[in-house]
Amino acid sequence: MIETIRAAFVIARRDFTAIIFSKSFFFFLLGPLFPLIIGIAAGGLGQQVRQDIDRPVIGVALEEAQAAKLADARAALSESLGNNAIPELLVLDGVAPNDPDIRARLDTASKPLTAIISGSLEAPLLTGSERDVKRWSGKVALLSETALAGSNPVAVKTDFVAATGSSKKRTQIATAQGGQIILILLTMILAGMVLSNLVEEKTNKIIEILAAAIPMDAIFLGKLFAMLGMALVGITVWSTLGFVGVSVVAEGIPDLPAPAVGWPLFCVLMVLYFSMAYLLLGSLFLGIGAMATTVREVQTLSMPVTMGQLLVFFLAAFTVTKLGEPVEWFAVVFPFSSPFAMIARAAQMDNIWQHGLALIWQAMFTLIIIRFSVLLFRRNVMKSGNSARKKSLLARIRG
Repeated sequence: MIETIRAAFVIARRDFTAIIFSKSFFFFLLGPLFPLIIGIAAGGLGQQVRQDIDRPVIGVALEEAQAAKLADARAALSESLGNNAIPELLVLDGVAPNDPDIRARLDTASKPLTAIISGSLEAPLLTGSERDVKRWSGKVALLSETALAGSNPVAVKTDFVAATGSSKKRTQIATAQGGQIILILLTMILAGMVLSNLVEEKTNKIIEILAAAIPMDAIFLGKLFAMLGMALVGITVWSTLGFVGVSVVAEGIPDLPAPAVGWPLFCVLMVLYFSMAYLLLGSLFLGIGAMATTVREVQTLSMPVTMGQLLVFFLAAFTVTKLGEPVEWFAVVFPFSSPFAMIARAAQMDNIWQHGLALIWQAMFTLIIIRFSVLLFRRNVMKSGNSARKKSLLARIRG
């Protein structure tokens, strides 16, 4: 094992140095300027996610008779205006209309609440974040007027709080979506370098020379981590330029919605999950390179993998608003979607231990794919070399 690690380090240092100090590396750094269309396309899926997270639930802390009238008014208005135009109502059991601790009820209900109606139908008080209260105060006034069946307009009093569980959830989901899009863009831009490097060395017969002196497991590991190091260098350059550009244009870095685990740990997890997504896809590309003998075969075999990676990303993006549901658990357990699903969890859940388990699982699956790729390489490349030597010996006998 130690010898394999040493050999892998030698291969990684060789490939990393050759790539970083090549002239083409500069043009590689310009790569993110072109595939931005992928991020725009992914925004279409985000529209569906926004529809899931923007369904408001307003708590009702009124007397039982008035709460029933308000529910009837909502049912009547939903028929005429549409169900999505009127917020969902949730009657809060055990909460008095004049409860002095009404703010604390926002985050203790059975569902995440956008706001709470208290007081009375004649003088409703809407408690919530400033954004939500301003957005829904008109609809609350309409509900109260419909429930009272009167012609007099109802004035809604407002009570703003810093943030509610609902608004906090929206910002965390936005952070999760951003993290997933960054991961898929970087992975698709950078992972193909592994495949092109392996095919080039197969064509030049360099890989067979290395295989005669170093175990194939070490060669594949070395190449994979060399490409990962190169990718991290590129990301560091892009991130630095991006922060400098944003600071200059916006006169400082704007405040972004904080993820559940906090920004420092979230950034560390972004690097780790990118590394695992890159290693998983890169190891799969190594297996493709082991089977392919020409550039045309590489293009034919790599296209389904690339499309499959997009499908995996769409699966993980679809489950952002479905934490704990079976489809979300499947995205977490399935190795190729696991990095994207777990970065979404990091934005919305603060329990850190699950990330350790996920990283170990992804690393184990990467080693399994690398081992399988090595077997494919030995069967296709090394076997072809043995066949050539046998044919040469047979020709000598005939001669």
